[in-house]
Amino acid sequence: MKLYTRTGDGGETSLLDGTRVRKDHARVAAYGEVDELNAWIGLALSWLAEADVAGALLQIQRDLFAIGAELADPSSRISSRRAKAAVTAADVERLEGLIDRSDAELPPLRHFILPGGRQAGAALHVARAVCRRAERRIVALEPPADAHVRQYINRLSDLLFALARVVNRRSGFQETEW
Repeated sequence: MKLYTRTGDGGETSLLDGTRVRKDHARVAAYGEVDELNAWIGLALSWLAEADVAGALLQIQRDLFAIGAELADPSSRISSRRAKAAVTAADVERLEGLIDRSDAELPPLRHFILPGGRQAGAALHVARAVCRRAERRIVALEPPADAHVRQYINRLSDLLFALARVVNRRSGFQETEW
């Protein structure tokens, strides 16, 4: 299969249900943000030494592919038939558990902290910001995105913040308070 199809040369693309839309369509923008988020997580992984964090992030990357599929399938014809193309309440709960475990490892926040740190931590801070942008795109969709997708993305930004702090702390980086 070739990487190029030439079908998008006119500024349109196909959603999973076959509908042709402009490349600036709200759904395309939403799953494009999720794709960028996934790429930032991949960059963070390239610098990461912590196996436990890497394992969690690899699962999140798989989940983000499922979310992208759901966002590209407004009629739910494909994602409703494939378990790997859906996120569930259990996935949201898994993120909450990871947030709680990460938070238990960290000193309590008393102030805002400036994003940054070692390479992996800084990349996770960027991923958090991209996640928030993706969330804004997702909540604007009509028809609305699945409730579990919205919940997952909302929890994920919190988790990415917590993981950035964990990775930076484990590497000896001192956070800068604002």
